[in-house]
Amino acid sequence: MLKTIKTEEAVGHILAHDITEIRPGEFKGRAFQKGHRICEEDLCHLQRLGKRHIYVIDRTDDYLHEDDAVKLMAQAFCGHGVGWHGEPVEGKLKLCALADGLLTVDIRALTCVNLLGEVMCASRHNHTVVQKGAVVAATRAIPLLVQKEIVEKAVAAAHDCPEGILSVKPLRKARVGILITGSEIAAGLIEDRFEGILRQKLKRLGSQVLRVEIATDDAALICKKLLSYLEDGLDLILTTGGMSVDPDDVTRTAVQQAGGRDVLYGAPILPGAMFMLAHIGPVPVLGVPACGIYHQTTILDLLLPRILAGDTITRADLAVMGHGGLCLDCPECRYPVCPFGK
Repeated sequence: MLKTIKTEEAVGHILAHDITEIRPGEFKGRAFQKGHRICEEDLCHLQRLGKRHIYVIDRTDDYLHEDDAVKLMAQAFCGHGVGWHGEPVEGKLKLCALADGLLTVDIRALTCVNLLGEVMCASRHNHTVVQKGAVVAATRAIPLLVQKEIVEKAVAAAHDCPEGILSVKPLRKARVGILITGSEIAAGLIEDRFEGILRQKLKRLGSQVLRVEIATDDAALICKKLLSYLEDGLDLILTTGGMSVDPDDVTRTAVQQAGGRDVLYGAPILPGAMFMLAHIGPVPVLGVPACGIYHQTTILDLLLPRILAGDTITRADLAVMGHGGLCLDCPECRYPVCPFGK
């Protein structure tokens, strides 16, 4: 437990906690570090900081010091690709990505931890693309002494997560084929604008476009080209066009003819309501609707990193994404620093 002594009587005692100093416009930081043995020269400084009393810890087996508690929690919360280093500051530790990839957060377990009361963990949004060294979360003990039982419950909540509360999944470097469909494009009546957009998005995520072809609105031809992409060993296919309700839009039919399974068509996300996701064998096939030309950020930006990280996207996953799935179409797009997809 904590014992309070007067500052003028603190000489020779070991400081039980960090003491922060704030000089507006000049400095905010640690004036005295936990573990510092107070000497006579410190008394005036402590009094200038308004410290009339100093905490001394009488330890019991039922409580943990904030630094000991936060180290136990940080160790438990970090799954694959997340770590921490250094010593706690005021009972807090930052958790960082150990590699580039996709941050995944077990929201249920995180909520369980934060319901405990004396401990906390704040994270970035689930499914955020992060770079090595980026801070993905921070955890701390709130009181100076935390009930040991509460810390153990927080650690247990993390251990119930197979991948940890926080993990960073690497994005595979896909071998990509882009199939642009549309008779008007094949005939040269309209210039294709999709290829450059998709190349840029894929390059940013570390994948490589190996084939780009154009096909008329002919289901048999589209099916043939899809199968040839698979024969070439491509492991991700993006199709453009043929996603709306026009009778000439046969891309979905062609995907099914090529062996497409688990076809998901339509999503509660704007832009991108007519998006399609299917698999031919193990290869994901993404049908990108026309909004991908006119909007800088669409459903593709939300789902492509997850697919490259190996996530299996279900209808339930898409349904949940309706909350936060409305892009505000801002004059200057700042994605991902915006509410879209959050």
